[in-house]
Amino acid sequence: MNRKLLLLAVVATLAVAACKPQAPAEPVAPAAPAEPAAPAAPAPVAVESAPATTAADVPFDIKGFAGTFTGTLPCADCPGIDTRIMLDADGSYTLHEVYQGKGNEFDGEGTWTAQENGKRIRLDPNSKSQQDRLYAVTSSDQIDALDSAGMPIESTHSTTLKREAAKQ
Repeated sequence: MNRKLLLLAVVATLAVAACKPQAPAEPVAPAAPAEPAAPAAPAPVAVESAPATTAADVPFDIKGFAGTFTGTLPCADCPGIDTRIMLDADGSYTLHEVYQGKGNEFDGEGTWTAQENGKRIRLDPNSKSQQDRLYAVTSSDQIDALDSAGMPIESTHSTTLKREAAKQ
């Protein structure tokens, strides 16, 4: 029995000694290369990206931008077009226009999307006989009508639609 305990103690001591790191007796000098190495390409430098801090870096919040925008847009043959656009959070819209002095009314609906990371929105009507409409997003409470090429409309009249206050 004593032999078994002695053998167990020796094995345990060897196992513990094998796990301990051994310090080198002498410092080891690095070996010199046998042949000169060819010049290596510069190592790539890791660049840490900066956090999103500008409005262009932050994704446009369609649900947060949804709302109703109203105003009077220029008209070629009347005093103006009273316009109301309701942008829904699900990406749909409804449009109601009244041509001042003519009594003509127009209703439309379709889908709207944000473009250029929220710098403008596009109204895509369900009726394909109508053209898409573009609006510049000038603030969270204002959009400005653009022409079919996406350029500002040149007019002495306002092209601005403003957000209606939310009903409570």
